[in-house]
Amino acid sequence: WLGLKKIYSITKQGSYLLRIELQDWRGNRRHIEYSFSLGGPSSNFSLQLSRMAGSIPNALPEHTELPFSTRDTARGSSCPENQLGGWWHSECEETNLNGKYVTPRSRGRLDRGKGLYWKPKKGRYYLLKSTKIMIHPTDLKSFD
Repeated sequence: WLGLKKIYSITKQGSYLLRIELQDWRGNRRHIEYSFSLGGPSSNFSLQLSRMAGSIPNALPEHTELPFSTRDTARGSSCPENQLGGWWHSECEETNLNGKYVTPRSRGRLDRGKGLYWKPKKGRYYLLKSTKIMIHPTDLKSFD
């Protein structure tokens, strides 16, 4: 992790895109891109998303401020404790890219609540082997 304070410091300088790249245990690679904004410490680094493009179904709510929560900051939510990691939870079990690294069991059962996974609404869980979360300015010309 780069860290929420550093990411906030970077993104408050302009408009950025968030790109999430996922790889499952069968070697399939997918991505999704969002325009996004990240609030500061006073908002618990609230994330607000709007899907732009991608090859996977959306699994995060759009146009909703999602505060980052951890075991010690979860107010009335058991998601961070049950999911074993801090994340922008709106509902438990929707997605968690900051959980424990878990491999599939030999019988194909998933340890869903503890691993890295992506779960679209009305979709199945995708247990993940690797994830990348990246940001870049919407105006790449500023790097010329």
